[in-house]
Amino acid sequence: GAKYGATHTEVKGWHRKFYDLLASLKFLPNSPALMNANRPSGMLSACFVLPIEDSIEAIFETIKQTALIQKAGGGTGFSLDKLRPTGDRVASSGGTTSGPISFWRVFSETTDAIQQGAFRRGANMGMMSVEHPDILKFLHAKQNLKAFTNFNISVKITDDWMETLTTSGKSLNIVKNPRTQQRYLLPRRIDIASYTINDLHKLTGKQVLTSAQAGQFYTVSDIWETIIKCAANSGEPGVAFIDRINRDNPTPSLGRIEATNPCGEQPLLAFEACTLGSIDLAKFVAFTDGKADMDWPALAKTVKLAVRFLDNIIDVCNYPVRDTVRLAQGNRKIGLGVMGFADCLFLLKIPYDSQQGIEFGSTLMEFINKKAREASTELANSRGPFPNWNDSIWRTERHQKVRNASITCVAPTGTISIIANCSSGIE
Repeated sequence: GAKYGATHTEVKGWHRKFYDLLASLKFLPNSPALMNANRPSGMLSACFVLPIEDSIEAIFETIKQTALIQKAGGGTGFSLDKLRPTGDRVASSGGTTSGPISFWRVFSETTDAIQQGAFRRGANMGMMSVEHPDILKFLHAKQNLKAFTNFNISVKITDDWMETLTTSGKSLNIVKNPRTQQRYLLPRRIDIASYTINDLHKLTGKQVLTSAQAGQFYTVSDIWETIIKCAANSGEPGVAFIDRINRDNPTPSLGRIEATNPCGEQPLLAFEACTLGSIDLAKFVAFTDGKADMDWPALAKTVKLAVRFLDNIIDVCNYPVRDTVRLAQGNRKIGLGVMGFADCLFLLKIPYDSQQGIEFGSTLMEFINKKAREASTELANSRGPFPNWNDSIWRTERHQKVRNASITCVAPTGTISIIANCSSGIE
Protein backbone atom coordinates (compact mmCIF):
# COMPACT_ATOMS: atom_id res chain seq x y z
CA GLY A 1 0.00 0.00 0.00
CA ALA A 2 0.86 3.67 0.30
CA LYS A 3 3.04 2.92 3.35
CA TYR A 4 5.50 1.19 1.02
CA GLY A 5 5.54 3.85 -1.68
CA ALA A 6 2.63 2.71 -3.86
CA THR A 7 0.75 5.38 -5.82
CA HIS A 8 -2.94 6.09 -5.23
CA THR A 9 -3.78 4.24 -8.44
CA GLU A 10 -1.72 1.20 -7.37
CA VAL A 11 -3.39 1.15 -3.96
CA LYS A 12 -6.83 1.19 -5.59
CA GLY A 13 -5.71 -1.67 -7.83
CA TRP A 14 -4.69 -3.76 -4.83
CA HIS A 15 -7.99 -2.95 -3.11
CA ARG A 16 -9.85 -4.31 -6.13
CA LYS A 17 -7.72 -7.46 -6.27
CA PHE A 18 -8.25 -8.12 -2.56
CA TYR A 19 -11.98 -7.52 -2.86
CA ASP A 20 -12.28 -9.92 -5.78
CA LEU A 21 -10.20 -12.51 -3.92
CA LEU A 22 -12.46 -12.45 -0.86
CA ALA A 23 -15.72 -12.12 -2.79
CA SER A 24 -14.86 -15.20 -4.85
CA LEU A 25 -14.31 -17.14 -1.58
CA LYS A 26 -11.13 -18.56 -3.09
CA PHE A 27 -9.32 -17.29 0.00
CA LEU A 28 -10.45 -16.12 3.42
CA PRO A 29 -8.42 -14.76 6.35
CA ASN A 30 -8.95 -15.94 9.93
CA SER A 31 -12.27 -15.07 11.56
CA PRO A 32 -11.07 -12.06 13.61
CA ALA A 33 -10.05 -10.29 10.39
CA LEU A 34 -13.53 -10.82 8.96
CA MET A 35 -15.31 -9.86 12.17
CA ASN A 36 -13.19 -6.93 13.36
CA ALA A 37 -12.11 -5.16 10.18
CA ASN A 38 -14.74 -2.45 10.63
CA ARG A 39 -14.98 -2.60 14.41
CA PRO A 40 -13.34 -0.19 16.85
CA SER A 41 -11.11 -2.94 18.28
CA GLY A 42 -9.41 -3.51 14.92
CA MET A 43 -7.88 -6.79 16.13
CA LEU A 44 -7.31 -8.97 13.05
CA SER A 45 -5.03 -11.80 14.22
CA ALA A 46 -6.29 -15.16 15.45
CA CYS A 47 -3.38 -16.68 17.34
CA PHE A 48 -1.37 -15.67 20.39
CA VAL A 49 0.91 -17.37 22.91
CA LEU A 50 1.29 -15.81 26.35
CA PRO A 51 3.85 -16.71 29.03
CA ILE A 52 2.86 -17.90 32.51
CA GLU A 53 5.63 -17.10 34.96
CA ASP A 54 5.77 -18.54 38.48
CA SER A 55 4.37 -15.69 40.58
CA ILE A 56 0.91 -14.51 41.53
CA GLU A 57 1.54 -11.12 39.92
CA ALA A 58 2.68 -12.66 36.63
CA ILE A 59 -0.11 -15.24 36.52
CA PHE A 60 -2.87 -12.69 36.95
CA GLU A 61 -1.24 -10.26 34.53
CA THR A 62 -1.40 -13.05 31.93
CA ILE A 63 -5.04 -13.70 32.85
CA LYS A 64 -5.79 -10.02 32.17
CA GLN A 65 -3.98 -10.21 28.83
CA THR A 66 -5.92 -13.36 27.96
CA ALA A 67 -9.19 -11.57 28.65
CA LEU A 68 -8.24 -8.65 26.40
CA ILE A 69 -7.22 -10.93 23.53
CA GLN A 70 -10.28 -13.15 23.79
CA LYS A 71 -12.64 -10.20 24.11
CA ALA A 72 -11.33 -9.16 20.69
CA GLY A 73 -11.81 -12.66 19.22
CA GLY A 74 -8.26 -14.04 19.45
CA GLY A 75 -7.18 -17.43 20.80
CA THR A 76 -4.39 -18.05 23.30
CA GLY A 77 -1.85 -20.77 24.00
CA PHE A 78 0.07 -21.36 27.22
CA SER A 79 2.79 -23.52 28.71
CA LEU A 80 2.26 -24.53 32.34
CA ASP A 81 5.83 -25.77 32.78
CA LYS A 82 7.16 -22.91 34.90
CA LEU A 83 4.48 -23.18 37.58
CA ARG A 84 5.74 -24.95 40.69
CA PRO A 85 3.99 -28.23 41.50
CA THR A 86 1.09 -28.75 43.88
CA GLY A 87 2.13 -28.46 47.52
CA ASP A 88 5.43 -26.73 46.80
CA ARG A 89 6.63 -24.03 49.17
CA VAL A 90 5.74 -20.35 48.67
CA ALA A 91 8.35 -18.33 50.54
CA SER A 92 6.48 -15.00 50.49
CA SER A 93 3.43 -16.38 52.30
CA GLY A 94 5.00 -19.25 54.19
CA GLY A 95 2.35 -21.53 52.74
CA THR A 96 2.16 -23.93 49.80
CA THR A 97 0.89 -23.55 46.24
CA SER A 98 -2.31 -25.08 44.92
CA GLY A 99 -0.42 -26.00 41.74
CA PRO A 100 -0.72 -25.51 37.97
CA ILE A 101 -4.11 -27.17 37.57
CA SER A 102 -5.82 -24.75 39.95
CA PHE A 103 -4.40 -21.71 38.14
CA TRP A 104 -5.24 -23.32 34.80
CA ARG A 105 -8.84 -23.48 36.05
CA VAL A 106 -8.79 -19.70 36.57
CA PHE A 107 -7.76 -19.23 32.93
CA SER A 108 -10.62 -21.49 31.87
CA GLU A 109 -13.16 -19.60 33.99
CA THR A 110 -11.86 -16.32 32.54
CA THR A 111 -12.54 -17.60 29.04
CA ASP A 112 -16.04 -18.69 30.08
CA ALA A 113 -16.75 -15.24 31.50
CA ILE A 114 -15.38 -13.35 28.50
CA GLN A 115 -17.23 -15.40 25.90
CA GLN A 116 -20.55 -14.38 27.46
CA GLY A 117 -20.06 -10.93 25.95
CA ALA A 118 -17.81 -11.72 23.00
CA PHE A 119 -18.96 -12.63 19.50
CA ARG A 120 -17.26 -16.04 19.38
CA ARG A 121 -16.38 -18.80 21.80
CA GLY A 122 -12.93 -18.42 23.36
CA ALA A 123 -10.30 -21.05 22.60
CA ASN A 124 -7.06 -21.97 24.35
CA MET A 125 -4.19 -24.42 24.26
CA GLY A 126 -2.69 -25.70 27.50
CA MET A 127 0.66 -27.52 27.34
CA MET A 128 2.76 -29.25 29.97
CA SER A 129 6.08 -31.08 29.81
CA VAL A 130 6.06 -34.81 30.43
CA GLU A 131 8.77 -34.06 33.02
CA HIS A 132 6.59 -31.81 35.23
CA PRO A 133 5.71 -33.34 38.64
CA ASP A 134 1.98 -32.63 38.07
CA ILE A 135 1.92 -34.40 34.71
CA LEU A 136 -0.47 -37.14 35.90
CA LYS A 137 -2.98 -34.50 37.02
CA PHE A 138 -2.62 -32.77 33.65
CA LEU A 139 -3.10 -35.93 31.60
CA HIS A 140 -6.30 -36.80 33.45
CA ALA A 141 -7.68 -33.24 33.66
CA LYS A 142 -10.05 -33.59 30.70
CA GLN A 143 -11.24 -37.11 31.42
CA ASN A 144 -14.13 -35.28 33.01
CA LEU A 145 -15.77 -34.19 29.77
CA LYS A 146 -17.27 -31.11 31.43
CA ALA A 147 -13.89 -29.77 32.57
CA PHE A 148 -11.76 -27.28 30.65
CA THR A 149 -14.10 -27.37 27.65
CA ASN A 150 -12.53 -24.19 26.22
CA PHE A 151 -9.04 -25.74 26.20
CA ASN A 152 -7.22 -28.14 23.93
CA ILE A 153 -4.37 -29.80 25.79
CA SER A 154 -1.10 -31.34 24.66
CA VAL A 155 1.73 -33.03 26.53
CA LYS A 156 5.19 -31.89 25.45
CA ILE A 157 7.56 -34.77 24.79
CA THR A 158 11.30 -34.44 24.19
CA ASP A 159 13.52 -36.43 21.84
CA ASP A 160 15.34 -37.94 24.83
CA TRP A 161 12.07 -39.10 26.36
CA MET A 162 10.97 -40.74 23.10
CA GLU A 163 14.39 -42.37 22.74
CA THR A 164 14.00 -43.83 26.23
CA LEU A 165 10.50 -45.05 25.37
CA THR A 166 11.65 -46.86 22.23
CA THR A 167 14.88 -48.33 23.63
CA SER A 168 14.19 -48.90 27.33
CA GLY A 169 10.56 -48.16 28.09
CA LYS A 170 10.77 -49.85 31.47
CA SER A 171 13.05 -47.06 32.70
CA LEU A 172 11.51 -45.09 35.53
CA ASN A 173 9.84 -41.83 34.52
CA ILE A 174 11.73 -38.95 36.12
CA VAL A 175 10.02 -35.62 36.79
CA LYS A 176 11.63 -32.36 37.88
CA ASN A 177 10.45 -29.52 40.10
CA PRO A 178 10.82 -26.38 37.94
CA ARG A 179 11.54 -24.25 41.02
CA THR A 180 14.32 -26.34 42.59
CA GLN A 181 15.33 -28.58 39.65
CA GLN A 182 15.12 -31.51 42.09
CA ARG A 183 14.18 -34.81 40.45
CA TYR A 184 11.50 -37.26 41.60
CA LEU A 185 9.75 -40.47 40.62
CA LEU A 186 5.99 -40.93 40.38
CA PRO A 187 4.70 -43.65 42.78
CA ARG A 188 1.93 -45.84 41.44
CA ARG A 189 -0.02 -45.69 44.71
CA ILE A 190 -0.50 -41.91 44.84
CA ASP A 191 -3.98 -40.47 44.39
CA ILE A 192 -3.82 -38.63 41.07
CA ALA A 193 -6.31 -35.98 42.08
CA SER A 194 -4.70 -35.02 45.37
CA TYR A 195 -0.98 -35.90 45.39
CA THR A 196 1.55 -33.17 46.15
CA ILE A 197 5.26 -32.69 45.68
CA ASN A 198 5.68 -33.64 49.34
CA ASP A 199 4.21 -37.07 48.58
CA LEU A 200 6.81 -37.54 45.85
CA HIS A 201 9.53 -36.39 48.23
CA LYS A 202 8.53 -38.87 50.93
CA LEU A 203 8.06 -41.80 48.58
CA THR A 204 11.09 -41.34 46.33
CA GLY A 205 13.69 -40.28 48.88
CA LYS A 206 15.83 -43.40 48.43
CA GLN A 207 18.96 -42.91 46.37
CA VAL A 208 19.18 -46.56 45.27
CA LEU A 209 16.12 -48.67 44.48
CA THR A 210 15.91 -52.43 44.37
CA SER A 211 14.06 -53.94 41.42
CA ALA A 212 11.09 -54.64 43.71
CA GLN A 213 11.05 -51.03 44.87
CA ALA A 214 11.42 -49.78 41.31
CA GLY A 215 8.24 -51.68 40.40
CA GLN A 216 6.30 -49.32 42.65
CA PHE A 217 6.90 -46.34 40.34
CA TYR A 218 5.68 -45.22 36.93
CA THR A 219 7.91 -46.14 34.01
CA VAL A 220 8.21 -44.20 30.79
CA SER A 221 6.03 -46.86 29.14
CA ASP A 222 3.41 -46.41 31.85
CA ILE A 223 3.19 -42.69 31.13
CA TRP A 224 2.91 -43.40 27.40
CA GLU A 225 0.10 -45.87 28.07
CA THR A 226 -1.63 -43.27 30.22
CA ILE A 227 -1.42 -40.73 27.39
CA ILE A 228 -2.86 -43.27 24.93
CA LYS A 229 -5.72 -44.32 27.24
CA CYS A 230 -6.68 -40.74 28.05
CA ALA A 231 -6.61 -39.79 24.37
CA ALA A 232 -8.71 -42.83 23.45
CA ASN A 233 -11.29 -41.95 26.12
CA SER A 234 -11.66 -38.22 25.47
CA GLY A 235 -9.56 -37.26 22.46
CA GLU A 236 -7.02 -35.56 24.71
CA PRO A 237 -4.21 -34.94 25.34
CA GLY A 238 -2.50 -34.38 22.05
CA VAL A 239 1.25 -34.88 21.80
CA ALA A 240 3.69 -32.08 20.93
CA PHE A 241 7.22 -33.09 19.99
CA ILE A 242 8.75 -29.93 21.40
CA ASP A 243 12.36 -30.54 20.33
CA ARG A 244 11.23 -31.18 16.75
CA ILE A 245 9.24 -27.94 16.86
CA ASN A 246 12.28 -26.01 18.05
CA ARG A 247 14.53 -27.39 15.34
CA ASP A 248 12.35 -25.38 12.96
CA ASN A 249 12.11 -22.33 15.24
CA PRO A 250 12.93 -19.54 12.76
CA THR A 251 14.24 -17.19 15.46
CA PRO A 252 16.01 -19.32 18.11
CA SER A 253 18.05 -16.33 19.29
CA LEU A 254 14.81 -14.74 20.55
CA GLY A 255 13.91 -17.72 22.73
CA ARG A 256 12.67 -21.27 22.78
CA ILE A 257 9.14 -22.12 21.61
CA GLU A 258 7.16 -23.52 24.55
CA ALA A 259 3.56 -23.51 23.23
CA THR A 260 1.35 -23.29 20.16
CA ASN A 261 -1.86 -21.50 19.23
CA PRO A 262 -5.15 -23.15 20.37
CA CYS A 263 -5.39 -25.63 17.50
CA GLY A 264 -1.72 -26.56 17.52
CA GLU A 265 -0.77 -25.75 13.94
CA GLN A 266 1.28 -22.64 14.73
CA PRO A 267 4.12 -22.78 17.30
CA LEU A 268 4.81 -19.32 18.70
CA LEU A 269 7.21 -17.64 21.10
CA ALA A 270 5.83 -16.03 24.25
CA PHE A 271 4.03 -12.78 23.29
CA GLU A 272 4.05 -13.73 19.61
CA ALA A 273 1.02 -13.51 17.32
CA CYS A 274 0.13 -14.96 13.93
CA THR A 275 -2.42 -14.18 11.24
CA LEU A 276 -3.91 -17.12 9.36
CA GLY A 277 -5.68 -17.48 6.04
CA SER A 278 -6.81 -20.38 3.88
CA ILE A 279 -7.28 -21.13 0.20
CA ASP A 280 -10.27 -23.20 -0.96
CA LEU A 281 -8.57 -25.79 -3.15
CA ALA A 282 -11.80 -27.00 -4.73
CA LYS A 283 -12.12 -23.66 -6.53
CA PHE A 284 -8.92 -24.41 -8.46
CA VAL A 285 -10.15 -27.59 -10.12
CA ALA A 286 -10.67 -26.81 -13.79
CA PHE A 287 -12.51 -28.95 -16.34
CA THR A 288 -11.31 -29.34 -19.93
CA ASP A 289 -13.43 -31.58 -22.18
CA GLY A 290 -14.96 -33.09 -19.06
CA LYS A 291 -11.57 -33.91 -17.54
CA ALA A 292 -10.71 -32.40 -14.16
CA ASP A 293 -7.26 -31.05 -13.32
CA MET A 294 -5.72 -28.44 -11.03
CA ASP A 295 -5.38 -24.94 -12.41
CA TRP A 296 -1.82 -24.50 -11.15
CA PRO A 297 -1.22 -20.99 -12.59
CA ALA A 298 -4.42 -19.68 -10.97
CA LEU A 299 -3.46 -21.30 -7.65
CA ALA A 300 0.02 -19.74 -7.82
CA LYS A 301 -1.51 -16.31 -8.45
CA THR A 302 -3.86 -16.67 -5.49
CA VAL A 303 -1.07 -17.85 -3.16
CA LYS A 304 0.95 -14.77 -4.06
CA LEU A 305 -1.99 -12.43 -3.47
CA ALA A 306 -2.94 -14.14 -0.20
CA VAL A 307 0.58 -13.77 1.21
CA ARG A 308 0.50 -10.04 0.48
CA PHE A 309 -2.96 -9.76 2.05
CA LEU A 310 -1.85 -11.50 5.26
CA ASP A 311 1.33 -9.41 5.45
CA ASN A 312 -0.76 -6.25 5.13
CA ILE A 313 -2.93 -7.36 8.04
CA ILE A 314 0.09 -7.24 10.37
CA ASP A 315 0.51 -3.53 9.61
CA VAL A 316 -3.10 -2.56 10.23
CA CYS A 317 -3.90 -4.92 13.11
CA ASN A 318 -4.54 -3.26 16.46
CA TYR A 319 -3.06 -5.70 18.97
CA PRO A 320 -4.95 -5.64 22.30
CA VAL A 321 -1.84 -6.46 24.37
CA ARG A 322 1.07 -4.06 23.96
CA ASP A 323 3.69 -6.74 24.69
CA THR A 324 2.66 -8.66 21.55
CA VAL A 325 3.30 -5.78 19.14
CA ARG A 326 7.10 -6.03 19.18
CA LEU A 327 7.24 -9.72 18.20
CA ALA A 328 4.18 -9.70 15.93
CA GLN A 329 5.72 -6.93 13.84
CA GLY A 330 9.31 -8.06 14.42
CA ASN A 331 8.77 -11.60 13.10
CA ARG A 332 5.69 -10.97 10.95
CA LYS A 333 4.51 -14.58 11.11
CA ILE A 334 1.66 -15.57 8.83
CA GLY A 335 0.04 -18.94 8.26
CA LEU A 336 -1.29 -19.52 4.76
CA GLY A 337 -3.13 -22.83 4.62
CA VAL A 338 -5.82 -24.72 2.77
CA MET A 339 -9.42 -25.83 3.05
CA GLY A 340 -11.61 -27.75 0.63
CA PHE A 341 -9.01 -30.50 0.24
CA ALA A 342 -11.60 -33.29 0.45
CA ASP A 343 -13.81 -31.48 -2.08
CA CYS A 344 -10.82 -31.04 -4.37
CA LEU A 345 -10.01 -34.76 -4.26
CA PHE A 346 -13.66 -35.60 -4.95
CA LEU A 347 -13.70 -33.41 -8.06
CA LEU A 348 -10.44 -34.98 -9.23
CA LYS A 349 -11.87 -38.47 -8.57
CA ILE A 350 -9.02 -39.29 -6.17
CA PRO A 351 -10.05 -41.37 -3.13
CA TYR A 352 -9.31 -39.50 0.09
CA ASP A 353 -7.76 -42.52 1.82
CA SER A 354 -5.64 -43.68 -1.13
CA GLN A 355 -1.90 -43.53 -1.71
CA GLN A 356 -2.68 -41.34 -4.71
CA GLY A 357 -4.49 -38.94 -2.36
CA ILE A 358 -1.47 -38.76 -0.08
CA GLU A 359 0.90 -38.16 -2.99
CA PHE A 360 -1.37 -35.48 -4.43
CA GLY A 361 -1.51 -33.76 -1.03
CA SER A 362 2.28 -33.80 -0.86
CA THR A 363 2.63 -32.36 -4.37
CA LEU A 364 0.00 -29.72 -3.64
CA MET A 365 1.55 -28.45 -0.40
CA GLU A 366 5.04 -28.51 -1.90
CA PHE A 367 3.70 -26.23 -4.63
CA ILE A 368 1.94 -23.90 -2.17
CA ASN A 369 4.99 -23.77 0.12
CA LYS A 370 7.24 -22.90 -2.82
CA LYS A 371 4.96 -20.20 -4.21
CA ALA A 372 4.31 -18.73 -0.74
CA ARG A 373 8.05 -18.46 -0.06
CA GLU A 374 8.57 -16.84 -3.43
CA ALA A 375 5.84 -14.32 -2.61
CA SER A 376 7.36 -13.58 0.80
CA THR A 377 10.76 -13.08 -0.84
CA GLU A 378 9.27 -10.66 -3.37
CA LEU A 379 7.75 -8.68 -0.48
CA ALA A 380 11.10 -8.73 1.33
CA ASN A 381 12.76 -7.26 -1.77
CA SER A 382 10.23 -4.44 -2.00
CA ARG A 383 9.37 -3.84 1.66
CA GLY A 384 12.35 -5.31 3.47
CA PRO A 385 12.68 -8.65 5.32
CA PHE A 386 11.05 -9.07 8.73
CA PRO A 387 12.96 -6.94 11.28
CA ASN A 388 14.43 -9.93 13.14
CA TRP A 389 15.66 -11.57 9.91
CA ASN A 390 19.34 -10.96 10.71
CA ASP A 391 19.07 -13.17 13.80
CA SER A 392 16.96 -15.86 12.12
CA ILE A 393 17.68 -19.18 10.45
CA TRP A 394 16.38 -17.62 7.21
CA ARG A 395 19.68 -15.72 7.08
CA THR A 396 22.09 -18.06 8.89
CA GLU A 397 20.93 -21.41 7.44
CA ARG A 398 18.59 -20.84 4.50
CA HIS A 399 20.29 -17.71 3.11
CA GLN A 400 16.97 -16.37 1.87
CA LYS A 401 15.35 -13.00 2.44
CA VAL A 402 11.70 -13.35 3.39
CA ARG A 403 9.12 -10.92 4.70
CA ASN A 404 7.67 -13.40 7.20
CA ALA A 405 9.43 -15.65 9.73
CA SER A 406 6.72 -18.30 9.21
CA ILE A 407 4.68 -18.45 6.04
CA THR A 408 2.47 -21.54 5.77
CA CYS A 409 0.47 -23.76 8.13
CA VAL A 410 -2.84 -25.61 7.84
CA ALA A 411 -5.54 -24.46 10.26
CA PRO A 412 -8.79 -26.33 11.02
CA THR A 413 -10.86 -23.52 9.38
CA GLY A 414 -13.87 -24.32 11.54
CA THR A 415 -15.66 -21.05 10.72
CA ILE A 416 -14.29 -19.85 7.40
CA SER A 417 -14.84 -23.21 5.68
CA ILE A 418 -18.55 -22.82 6.47
CA ILE A 419 -18.51 -19.36 4.89
CA ALA A 420 -16.71 -20.75 1.84
CA ASN A 421 -19.06 -23.76 1.77
CA CYS A 422 -16.24 -26.28 1.57
CA SER A 423 -14.67 -29.06 3.61
CA SER A 424 -12.53 -27.89 6.49
CA GLY A 425 -8.72 -27.71 6.81
CA ILE A 426 -7.37 -31.21 6.86
CA GLU A 427 -9.07 -34.02 8.75
